[in-house]
Amino acid sequence: MASLTASALARLLGTWNLGASPAYRELADVVRLLVLDGRVALDTALPSERALADTLAVSRTTVTAAYGLLRDQGFLSSGQGSRSRTRIPRTTAAGTTALGRPLPDGSGPGSPGLAAAGLAPGLAAPGLAAPAGLIDLAYSSLPASGELVHRAFAAALTELPALLPGFGYDAMGLLPLREAVAARYTAAGVPTTADQVLVTSGAQHALNIVLRALTSRQDRVLVEHPSYPNALDAVRAAGCRAVPVAFSAPAGKSGGRPTITWDMHGLQTALAQQRPRLAYLVPDFHNPTGQLMADPERRQLVRAAAAAGTTLVVDETLRELNLDGVGTTPVAAFSSAVVTIGSLSKSHWGGLRTGWIRASQDLIQQFAAARTSLDLGGPVMEQLAAAHLVRAMDEPLPARLAALRDNRKALLDLLAGHLPEWETLYPSGGLSAWCRLQAPISTALTVIAPDFGIRLAAGPRFGIGGAFERYLRVPFTLPPEKLETAVLALRSAQDRLDAAPQLRRTLKNAPAVAIA
Repeated sequence: MASLTASALARLLGTWNLGASPAYRELADVVRLLVLDGRVALDTALPSERALADTLAVSRTTVTAAYGLLRDQGFLSSGQGSRSRTRIPRTTAAGTTALGRPLPDGSGPGSPGLAAAGLAPGLAAPGLAAPAGLIDLAYSSLPASGELVHRAFAAALTELPALLPGFGYDAMGLLPLREAVAARYTAAGVPTTADQVLVTSGAQHALNIVLRALTSRQDRVLVEHPSYPNALDAVRAAGCRAVPVAFSAPAGKSGGRPTITWDMHGLQTALAQQRPRLAYLVPDFHNPTGQLMADPERRQLVRAAAAAGTTLVVDETLRELNLDGVGTTPVAAFSSAVVTIGSLSKSHWGGLRTGWIRASQDLIQQFAAARTSLDLGGPVMEQLAAAHLVRAMDEPLPARLAALRDNRKALLDLLAGHLPEWETLYPSGGLSAWCRLQAPISTALTVIAPDFGIRLAAGPRFGIGGAFERYLRVPFTLPPEKLETAVLALRSAQDRLDAAPQLRRTLKNAPAVAIA
């Protein structure tokens, strides 16, 4: 089970004792926000009252009262003879906890924890497209690099007749595509052969294959918190237990805006304590935060995973979208045991549905065997076209990156101008920005957003247990004029909530959306 030492919790608390209210209440409020924001995972054992009091240099009575308040509010377990563990309060229709106590401010229906309590089923429903006329901010994806994709399919059409006499099934994927992907890794400093590549129908398919091959029900899978919603769904669908590790506090500024970094101490502790079967991470322009893991942290991650006996699965789907040109080494360069997932969905077009797994030859054979219970191979035409696109991977990138930089600047400027109370992390790459709202209103915003012409993905979809009600992912994949329309719509939606605070408690079911 996960646990926090007193020093680790003190780092997360930061400056908590501001003197605006009794110390025990201020301490309880900050711990509660850490749980609701996902920075302290659910079912994490907090330090003992004595240890925390000593570390914070406060009386034990202060810590005892804070823990007691958190238990009353439903945010801590109250087991006898063991350390208190974090939880989310179960709620009733009357807006009280299951114990009959009022919820703390901002924690009624439609606020943090309700998805975990089963009161927001729409948050997890996949597969619904946006109605016509809405600006879709739930998808963080680009339109096709049109002429290039068309040219690749035209070339594939001329190559197809040579393959028609065969059966058309290949669980490993077409050799020309596997050779092209292998050459790409080799050029990046990760020597790879075609036998170390398995072609998949996108990155999501790749992760499902890895989970099917390497995990069993109830196995632990370490994930970042927040993380990519469809990856969290895949972990749940596999019957595995997610072990969330939050990012650290703001680590500085870039582009005039705050950045965060991976909590390496938290990752190493979780790996050592939990010994998860897999660890799934997105170190390259992380979705949804847009952050980039530095090489020293990559080395630490690889060592910690190896020491724990954990298979490290790295999603590089966004690696090519390096907006600031910061160079990093592929994680697989640090260890042959790393499993890497890649895709053309973000760099070229989601409609290609072409991805891959890069791993040792032995693991690739396991993945190919596991795949046959899902499908018998991908479409041949798409793979022929993808081989051309991978061989010319760099061709569309300069223009795409230049447009994305303009879009990013436009979005950040618009948010600063129209929603200055939002705190937006600076994304050094990828396709989206991660915004901290001034109140836990993400689900409520998502519910009313269609009234203002936009579709959103609520913050809790990016976490576990109802966390991230104070957060919203906003893609910058649209041109500046559409981004302006979208941000003005966000401003209007928030104005409605500000004018009618009761909506925050009554709007509890976010619309079912697909997220990419």
